[in-house]
Amino acid sequence: MSSPVVVAEIVRSGFVEGHHYGSLVALEADGSVAWGVGAVDEPVLPRSSNKPVQALGMVRLGLDLPPDLLALACASHSGESFHVEGARRILASVGLDESALQTPLDFPLDDAARDALIREGGERTSILMNCSGKHSAMLATCVVNGWDTATYRDPEHPLQQGIRATFEEMTGEPAYVAIDGCGAPLLSTSLTGLARAFRRLALGLDGHNEVDERSVRVAEAIRAFPAYVSGTTRDELALLTAIPGAIGKAGAESCYAVALPDGRAWALKVDDGAPRVRPVLMAEALRRAGVPDEDGVDGAAVNKTGVLELLGGGVPVGEIRACF
Repeated sequence: MSSPVVVAEIVRSGFVEGHHYGSLVALEADGSVAWGVGAVDEPVLPRSSNKPVQALGMVRLGLDLPPDLLALACASHSGESFHVEGARRILASVGLDESALQTPLDFPLDDAARDALIREGGERTSILMNCSGKHSAMLATCVVNGWDTATYRDPEHPLQQGIRATFEEMTGEPAYVAIDGCGAPLLSTSLTGLARAFRRLALGLDGHNEVDERSVRVAEAIRAFPAYVSGTTRDELALLTAIPGAIGKAGAESCYAVALPDGRAWALKVDDGAPRVRPVLMAEALRRAGVPDEDGVDGAAVNKTGVLELLGGGVPVGEIRACF
């Protein structure tokens, strides 16, 4: 088995005080592997980076949402007001409310939204949890099909079986089934498989590389409503709005997948799960492909997502820099 490699250095005052280990893969527009470092063909658990593919599985099972809410179904949202109201809209569209959700109780991911809620005396709720858009869409898919909503997280539920079939088709790999932090099934794939699935979504293809209107719908929802996929202050939003036609999704344990409308795609995972280095690595991977210099791309914004300064006495004294 291959192993993760050093992909980033932690540099303070010119002294390398530590490293991050990880793996990255890049696909050419035709789907071939352009390059890879580390364990790109070993199974990983991409966490929430799977969500756009899971959303495609739900659309194939009959879920029919407007683009903003379909983008929310792909989200690890920040818990801002439009995210919460969007999840409620999904539930209400099939006659449910947030009491049907089986997401853990949580505060918003967004610091400002969390602090405002606490100042107002608010508490953790299921709908504030960052996966409530996905879970609301799962419940809506169950209602559309007449399936039991009380057991929708069960890996043997027809909802989860249908999602798994789509996921395995799009990645081209069999999936190990684990349980994600939100309690729903979590499917494994290699980074190469994850990049392959995002490439197909970005091109509007199915797992057999045939045009699929349902893949087009998911990709277009992400493109039209990127703030619904993350939040208004997130590095993912900055990257997607800087590159016309890009789709992407970050996940816990420092996973990330991005694909462009021409079919180029990237996927990465940091072995120690540190979220701080995730955007640094993706920005460097995109720079390596020359993306910041391409027509229509806001190169300065792309590069900015990869800047992570280290402070000393409140001023920058170092950085985390990619070294793959």
